[in-house]
Formats: sequence, structure tokens, C-alpha cells
Amino acid sequence: MRRQRTIYFNDARHYYLFVFEPPMRMEDAWRPIDEVAGTAVDTFIYGVSRGDGLFYPSNKGLRFGSGLEAFEMAAYWRVWENMQSLIDRGLDPLRVLVDRAHDKGMDFFASLRMGDFPGLAGDHGVAAGGRGYAQEEVREHQLGVLEELATQYPVEGVELDFAAAPGGTSFWLQPEDVEEYAPVMTEFVRQVSRMVRQRPGQPGEIGARIYPTAELNRQTGLDVHTWLQEGLVDYLVPMVYVYFVLDGNMPIDWLVEAAHKKNVSVYAMLQPYYSEESRRFHNVANATPSMMRAAAANFKAKKVDGLYTWFLSWPLGQGERSTLSELGDDELLKEGDKHYFLRRRSEASSAQDYEAHLPLAIDRGDLGKLYQIPFFIADDTANPQIQSVLLRVGVTDLVGADQFEVSLNGASLAAEVCRRSGHGRVDPYAGQWLEFQLEKLRPIQGENRLGLRLVERPDNLASGVVVEDVEIIVTYGTFAAGR
Repeated sequence: MRRQRTIYFNDARHYYLFVFEPPMRMEDAWRPIDEVAGTAVDTFIYGVSRGDGLFYPSNKGLRFGSGLEAFEMAAYWRVWENMQSLIDRGLDPLRVLVDRAHDKGMDFFASLRMGDFPGLAGDHGVAAGGRGYAQEEVREHQLGVLEELATQYPVEGVELDFAAAPGGTSFWLQPEDVEEYAPVMTEFVRQVSRMVRQRPGQPGEIGARIYPTAELNRQTGLDVHTWLQEGLVDYLVPMVYVYFVLDGNMPIDWLVEAAHKKNVSVYAMLQPYYSEESRRFHNVANATPSMMRAAAANFKAKKVDGLYTWFLSWPLGQGERSTLSELGDDELLKEGDKHYFLRRRSEASSAQDYEAHLPLAIDRGDLGKLYQIPFFIADDTANPQIQSVLLRVGVTDLVGADQFEVSLNGASLAAEVCRRSGHGRVDPYAGQWLEFQLEKLRPIQGENRLGLRLVERPDNLASGVVVEDVEIIVTYGTFAAGR
């Protein structure tokens, strides 16, 4: 049955077990729950694994750090010592979090990475040359860990994290095994579904983090359509793990439609970053509240059942808690300022990613060619409370002597005032921001198309230009604006 949720995920490591000094105080042990308590977050999901261990005292898999005489870095030492300090007091580190979540009125799901099998002897992992889930012992091992989580802890359910591959884990099948063993993967999901829903006591729920497109899932052996047809899952979260940049235009309409036909929930992933370090002269920067609000509004307009986020700037302060509160309130989202931006391609995720329209290279030989970039916005720009709509287009190698045309939904923006500024802080000479304060022509609510055309270029300038960024900033006010 579909259910509205606002979800926060903690991976057990970066902002938790890696950080606090042992022995772990209860105030620190409770921190992942307490820092989101009192916001709209009603569901907490905890990543209990990575390739080298589980972050709880498992009887089925390998606890992180087991068997090591010494740790190679302080963060890993803290993980072991923090968990052990709780165990020495008769406390199960995972149970501490589950109980605290329930005390604070939240549901709790344990999330297990599907491409890692800590505790299973032998080189079964795909990255090590093994055949992954093509081997029965791998499937039995993973089922055993999931059964332990679902039956030995009072969790509301478990989450199968497939989307962690390839950035955080290996895939579960070798490429040559995908076609033959895709039905085996489906049978594995069936087994997990039966086990979780038929556990002693109250039936549990099963969710999965998957890829945003049907093709990306299919080419890794995940038959999501069959999962939905058979009702094997209660919710799905489409995402790409390795690239943490927010994308309010993620192509998930197909999934929402297919899932809702079978009464399965879809929770949209709000990735935490605006930019990351793989781009020249850029550092990791968290998305602002107005950016998160814009992406959240887009997903809500596409009828998702809730929002799912993680890795907000830590430690979480009032700004982050305010964002988490807004995510659960459609009315707060509706007339809040929004900063839309379009996602760029990333080399880091190119092996398992969906289409991005930026950067867009316009070659010197393509003078006069029209390029169109689709984008979606949730705001009704005819709303009189909107004070301004600013379109920003960042273009490298652009010069004032160029004739560069910008249009919106087929209509030229030549009549709008355009201001220019340096595109980069470190290298302002490299490009320009074209900033249009849209008064006569604005985007429509829903699907739009931005048109771009390089019409003329100085004869002695051989290079083309590259459209690097497209952003739309919508600002609201207390009083109606006159136009």
C-alpha cells in the first residue's frame, strides 16, 4: 500500500561512527536520530554495510574490523571502538538506534548493499572476478543477513541497496551473466519479500534503491517491471550513487506511473550537492535550501509519494532542519523561493548513468544550429506573489562580438534585459553568465524548452562555445508584484 514518507538516510560512517571519540556516549549514539527528530522526517534508514564489514554485531556476516590487529586509519579505529564500547555495556549498536527512532516517532529500515558480501569466504565479488549472485552461496548469505535484520531487530523493514554500484560497491552479476541470471535476481527479491512479509509478528516492508531508468536497471539484471507486477516491493528509490549532485529533472515518470498502478510507493532522491570537485575550479558545495525546495517541488508535481535525502551539511543546523521540515509540507514548498539548476554529465558516473544535457558544446562549424534543452519547473510563474524570475545561462569561451541567441519555448528572449558577468571566480575570463530578468516571457508550469543558437562568431576565433550551466531562480514576496 502506498504511503507518504519523508526519509533521512545515514550511512553509519561519515557523520557517525567515523566521527565520535570512543567510548561512545549515549548522546552521540543517538545523534543520527536526534538530529532529524522534530522535523518532517518520519522514516530513518540506516546503511548497515560496506564491502569490509557490517556496522552491527551480526551472527550471519562479518562485523566491521573483525580479525584486524591494527587499523590503517583513525576513522576505522573509531568505528570498532565505538561499537565495542556499546557492546561492552550490554548494548547492541543497531538496537540503540532502532529504539531511539521509535522513541522519537520514526519508522526504521535497515539498508543492505547488494553488491558486497562481508563474511562470505572466497572471492565471490564481481570486482574480484567472482560471479556474484550467479552463485547460490552468495544468495543464501545475503538472504541470511537480511533475515537477521528483519527478524532479530524490531525494524519496520529492510531496504535492498542496488544503486550503490558502481560507486560504492560492486555489481551483483558479471556482464556476461546478466541475461541468464536476471530471473534468478527476481527470484532472490521474491524470497526476501516473502521472508520479510511473513516474519513472526507484524509483517515487515521491503524497499529498494534502484537506477532512474528502466534500461539502466535491465542492463544490470534488475527486472523492476516484474517486481512491480508481482508486488514484491513496497517502495522504490531511483538514484545514482556515485554522483551526489541534486537533479530535480530526474527521468522517473515511467517509474511513478508503473509503481502507482500496483500501489507501490516511489520516493524521490534529493541528492545533497550543488557542485562537486571533479569540475575544474569547483569544490563540493551543498545545495541551498532554495535548491532543495525547487527539486522537491518538481518531484511533488510528478506525484511521488515522498522525499528521501542524506548527507546534508553536517552537523545539521537550523538551516538543514528547516529544509527537512519543509520537505513534508507541500504548502511551505509552494510559495518558497526556488533555485532550479540543470544537472551536468559526470565522468565519475558515466558507466552507469542517465542522460544529462550539459555541458553542451556548440562547435564553430555549427553556426545557426538550434539546440534545445528540456527542463521542468513546478512554479506557476503567473502567480502574482512572484517578485522575479531570473534565467542564468553560463557559457564558456563566449565573447561580446558573438551573436548568441536564447529562446524559451520557441520565443526569443531578445526583448528581455540581459546582463553579463564572469562565469567563474577563479577564471572569470573563461566565460560569461547571461542573466535574463524575465518580465515579458516566463517559463510555464511544467515542461519547458530552452533554445540556444550561436549565430555569428568572429572569423579569427576558431573555437566554439560550451553551455556549462542553466539555472532559473524564482523569488516570492509578501505582496503581489505588478507586471
